[in-house]
Amino acid sequence: MNDWLKRLEALDPARLAGMRRGVEKESLRAQPTGASLALTPHPTALGSALTHETVTTDFSESQLELITGVHASAEDCLRQLTEIHQAVYRSLGDELMWVSSMPCQLPADETIPVGRYGASNIGRAKSVYRMGLSHRYGRRMQTISGIHYNWSMPGLDNADHFALIRNFRRHSFLLLTLFGASPALCASFVAGREHGLQPLVDGTLHMPHGTSLRMGRLGYQSDAQASLSVSYNSLDGYAASLQDALTTPYPAYEQVGVMNPGGEYNQLSTTLLQIENEFYGTIRPKRTIRSGERPLHALRERGVEYIEVRCMDLDPFEPVGIAAGTMRFLDIFLLHCWLTDSPNDTPDELGALARNQHRTASAGREPGLKLERRGTEVSLRDWGRELLAEFAPIAAKIDAALGGSLYRDALAQAVERWDTPDQLPSARVLAAMRAEHANSHLKFVATQSEGTRRHVLAQPLPEGLMTRFEQSARASLDAQAAIEAADTVDFETFRQQYLDPAQLRG
Repeated sequence: MNDWLKRLEALDPARLAGMRRGVEKESLRAQPTGASLALTPHPTALGSALTHETVTTDFSESQLELITGVHASAEDCLRQLTEIHQAVYRSLGDELMWVSSMPCQLPADETIPVGRYGASNIGRAKSVYRMGLSHRYGRRMQTISGIHYNWSMPGLDNADHFALIRNFRRHSFLLLTLFGASPALCASFVAGREHGLQPLVDGTLHMPHGTSLRMGRLGYQSDAQASLSVSYNSLDGYAASLQDALTTPYPAYEQVGVMNPGGEYNQLSTTLLQIENEFYGTIRPKRTIRSGERPLHALRERGVEYIEVRCMDLDPFEPVGIAAGTMRFLDIFLLHCWLTDSPNDTPDELGALARNQHRTASAGREPGLKLERRGTEVSLRDWGRELLAEFAPIAAKIDAALGGSLYRDALAQAVERWDTPDQLPSARVLAAMRAEHANSHLKFVATQSEGTRRHVLAQPLPEGLMTRFEQSARASLDAQAAIEAADTVDFETFRQQYLDPAQLRG
């Protein structure tokens, strides 16, 4: 028996029952006609984007982020995510939540509204950080939306978490292929840029075998961050790499400057990364932070608490962007990443993983596509099939611990999709565009978005949901006002104190 299978056999069922998960789901607000970005402010009925526990904004004032709590089951997580959608849709008027990861019709870059969080120092810092992102990468790139899946299991130490992360990065091509749902986009997203995409009809571009353009060269990528070679071999090494990026000035950003000649802030700092969250990755080690604490300090001081999976596209065929079965598959996948041997990464391997990600994103369904593995080339289809076969005892073990067959069912569905690529979400998107929407990405997503809105609003409303939601919105506005009233220093003093490298130490 393989060593990892022995570890699986010895795994206490109570630890499997102790798995926890939560979801953060981003969606643009779109106008009901014309499929264009809604330029209205974050609705007051949704409370304060700074302090609301379940509804905030991401980069843009027009980009909602819905956040569940921590849940013991995929069903409970999906239930809360659905309830948040029910409440939010009732607060949006006739605006839509755009159900694709790739954005709707976008206006000129400078008119995409940056998120606003009030007059407090921390609120201003969040807006200035986003202004920095717009200078560094452009606002269009920031309007891409996705699902973040936060996961933990009792008894994992820092070494366990980083071993899991290394294998996740090796095997994430499987997730991009199985769940990628962004093979096409509106041409407004790449206006004025080199893109390498193929036209379908006027206004729609695509890759015929693409899976997740969001995770490819047009997505969250940057030349500056490409110079970062962050190792995941230990918390110490990871933290040192990030600290260097957070404290080393970057010439192009020094030219932008912290402030413009008129005295307005361009960005929080001129370093390669303004803050930790600017570092793009398919997965992150995370730790809940205390008020005013830097995330890197929290990691160094108290260790990794959970991991955040960041490579999941919105599924336009699912009412809330993700299915419970997808969450269960992620649980299986993450357990496999932890249980199996995970050698240290090397600079050469990090380069190969980046190339694998780009190949999969742009051509993951291409027959015969090869990926790099340990210095040789291997078929994506064959490698994925090997992994899926190894998942079977893990799914069975979880079902034995929890009862039922939900995990084996989730794996069976994934295997069926792998063996029938036309069933993959990316293939279904292109097929639906072709069959029903004259190959128009905007028409397809607008129709799905309106249908999703109607579907969610037609679901029975849990008793007291809107009352609780309205109370939360009011409480969040009160909390924002209290934060604003409690500030005791000017913003520049706050900025310098927050960015002090001493705040990054453990």
